[in-house]
This record gives sequence, structure tokens and C-alpha cells, in this order.
Amino acid sequence: MAVNKSERRNRIKKSIRSKISGTAERPRLSVFRSNKNIYAQLIDDVAGKTLVAVSSAQVVEGSTGKAEASSTVGKELAAKAQEQGITSVVFDRSGYLYHGRVKSLAEGAREAGLKF
Repeated sequence: MAVNKSERRNRIKKSIRSKISGTAERPRLSVFRSNKNIYAQLIDDVAGKTLVAVSSAQVVEGSTGKAEASSTVGKELAAKAQEQGITSVVFDRSGYLYHGRVKSLAEGAREAGLKF
């Protein structure tokens, strides 16, 4: 049994990562959520390369809410992905609950045209 939140998240993350993997045609959309910012990247696990990376620290200026900033990050990520010809991804929530900022990022990416 996990002792604290981070150990619990890492156990869930390991379980998720054993089931999903990204390819060049359908990369993995990995999410990392810190207290201040949210980070998302598209990863080709076969080649071991990050194809696109976006964070709220580089995209959002001003005092918008965290959920709104997450949605903006999702839209920006989708726009950059489509520039590279990527339309379909595998979503990796990295052990976080699909709620709040993680859900907002996913919905923003879907609105901008990514399929998952």
C-alpha cells in the first residue's frame, strides 16, 4: 500500500504506462502538473523523442486561472502538433485524476482538433 500521494501517483502512473505507448503516427500526450504550472508533451516512445512540448509558463501571460491556462496549453499543443502533421494521440494522464486542470487540458486539445 502506498504511503503518500506521490507514491500512490507513481504506482498508478506505472500501471498506465505498462498499457500505453506512443509511436510516430500516434504519439503519447503526457501531462505533468506542478503547483504553479502544467506541462504537456507529445512523445514518440519507439524513437525515444519528444516531438512537441508546451507549458503554461511559456504560453500564458497575466493572471488567468489555472484551469483556463490548462485549456490554453491544450489548444497550443494541438496547434503545434497539427503543424507537424499529428492528428491522433494517446492520452497519458500520468497518474493524475481526469479532473480539473488535466481534464481542461484534454478538452482544450480536443477542441483544437486532436483526436484521442
